[in-house]
Amino acid sequence: MSKQTEALWTVDEVATYLRVPVATIYQWRTRGYGPAGCRVGRHLRFRAGDVLRWVDGLAEGRAA
Repeated sequence: MSKQTEALWTVDEVATYLRVPVATIYQWRTRGYGPAGCRVGRHLRFRAGDVLRWVDGLAEGRAA
């Protein structure tokens, strides 16, 4: 799937996928940790592929 057609996940969807509280996602973001996200207006969204690559990076010891 190209980045142009890739699904955008909400904070709730990312938190559910990672099985962490929503507040944890926001804390990670302020600390520069966690998957990359972007603002769409006032809403925070995450590319599904970015989340999956970030998790893969954890397993390989290179997550930011």
